[in-house]
Amino acid sequence: MGDARLTPEQNGFRYGLLTAAAMIVYTLIAVFAGFFDRLEAGGLNLVIISIGISMAIANFKRAKDNRIAYLQGMGTGSITAMVASIVLGFFFIVMSAIKPNLLDLSHARDLFGYDLSALMAFLAIILMGTLGGVIISLVAMQYFKSPDHKPIEGIE
Repeated sequence: MGDARLTPEQNGFRYGLLTAAAMIVYTLIAVFAGFFDRLEAGGLNLVIISIGISMAIANFKRAKDNRIAYLQGMGTGSITAMVASIVLGFFFIVMSAIKPNLLDLSHARDLFGYDLSALMAFLAIILMGTLGGVIISLVAMQYFKSPDHKPIEGIE
């Protein structure tokens, strides 16, 4: 029996924090191992956020006895991505205060110009993470949607 009181927002917030923790650990490893400046290093954050969104939707589906509405699943995935991105953005600001040359590592392939401030990096992280998360949620819900979800039949 699932937890009928669980909302997409609660679930998304909880899994957003867990996803952010995983991305922060990975970012720390990348910075101190010296491969943070590589463009490919940021690709793993997308994999981590995809896994977090999938886990959030799967947990929400289990809590609702395998019957969730499409938009509830998309909502929990989108909130997961947004919370994870905001927390990672704040972490990036804190890291750039502790290690000021952190932003210098990303200048080689920077799309925003050489004068990338911590605020611009924060906003870019939120924008890319949230928009990417919405797209990932949209794709993930094709897999997680309820088997009896047939929206076209209701139109006729």
